[in-house]
Amino acid sequence: MSTLGKVIKIVNGRIVRDGKIVTGDYLYVKDGKFIDGKSFFWDDQSSPEIVLDAKNAIVSPGYVDIQLNGAVGVDFTADRETLAEGLEKVSKAILKWGCTAYCPTIVSSHPNVYAESMHLLAPRQGSVEHGAEILGAHLEGPFISPLKFGAHDVETLRTSPNGLSDFESCYNFKRGEKKNIAMITVAPEMEGIMDSIPDLVNEGIVVSIGHSSSTTAQAEESIEKGATLVTHMFNAMQQFHHRDPGIIGVLGSGKKRPHYGIICDGIHCHPNSVKIAYDSHPTGVVLVTDAMSAAGLPPGQYHIGNMSVDKSEDRVYIQGTTILAGSVITMDECVKNFRKFTGCSIVEAIEAATLRPAEALNITHKKGTFNAGADADFLFLDDDLNVKQVFVSGEQVPTC
Repeated sequence: MSTLGKVIKIVNGRIVRDGKIVTGDYLYVKDGKFIDGKSFFWDDQSSPEIVLDAKNAIVSPGYVDIQLNGAVGVDFTADRETLAEGLEKVSKAILKWGCTAYCPTIVSSHPNVYAESMHLLAPRQGSVEHGAEILGAHLEGPFISPLKFGAHDVETLRTSPNGLSDFESCYNFKRGEKKNIAMITVAPEMEGIMDSIPDLVNEGIVVSIGHSSSTTAQAEESIEKGATLVTHMFNAMQQFHHRDPGIIGVLGSGKKRPHYGIICDGIHCHPNSVKIAYDSHPTGVVLVTDAMSAAGLPPGQYHIGNMSVDKSEDRVYIQGTTILAGSVITMDECVKNFRKFTGCSIVEAIEAATLRPAEALNITHKKGTFNAGADADFLFLDDDLNVKQVFVSGEQVPTC
């Protein structure tokens, strides 16, 4: 049943709002957006056409994943010939895990890959028909360190001695024009990168630092220049050393601290490492899956970019090695693990997958909150944070 033009009132929910769980209050939705109920009912003297009973469920904004390489057999980097169909498949599949918006992530590639793929990664509104919202691409590389390339193809890596023009030629965009890029991951210590950060930010691109051997001083300088995020904290960066903790050191910085992605599968980061990060900077954590094509599939051999990988039940390695190659965790499991690993509150666990990624991408006007005007993507959760129902643009997803 279409809800177009109708006002929905959500009742009997425990609403995650303003840093706490609120009871005895309501949410109002019209045409896929949250609306100001007080204004609607008092000013317009109107009544809702639909009453949705949450039955005491926790009501959360939809989860946002800013680093998703693929899932259910789809690889966003390698599957260029079928990328349109692959995006649709993944967008629908991740809804059952509570993820209602995401950044398709392209790992380090040659320029022809971006030329072939970027036009398909344009932001797209979420819907029951087409699945989770696409927020624009996360381009993870190739402006990263050859010392910390992880599962990326080292032959694709590059620097930017010519500044922004090197990014333009690689990613196939023109300065001043609309882009399909939400964020990029760079290593600030590489040639030309540090000086390019302000120009990238001026182009409306969120700059994250990662896959990097940078010192703490270099990381802090990159933040001063406009980087606002760290890609998968602890992974593909200098190990913590007491004399120079590298990027990890920004967790304890007395200067401006960035948001930071973290993979809560218990494999990429030990639970104690997750807790150390959370204790250091609790409002900076952004849960990411970093999931690859084998997520949601049985054990076997798969690919990520140009790399062949082996999947067991809960982890993925570059074929024939012990090098981790992305994860196979889902966002709902990340949220549950984060609470278990850190002992944080339910609200903090939920915010790490909703409000914090929205803050990191500067999209809190439409994601991560129940504020009037925000997209009506929301979840009903039980007390164990299991996803019971999913709604996209105010419409219930039938299979969830």
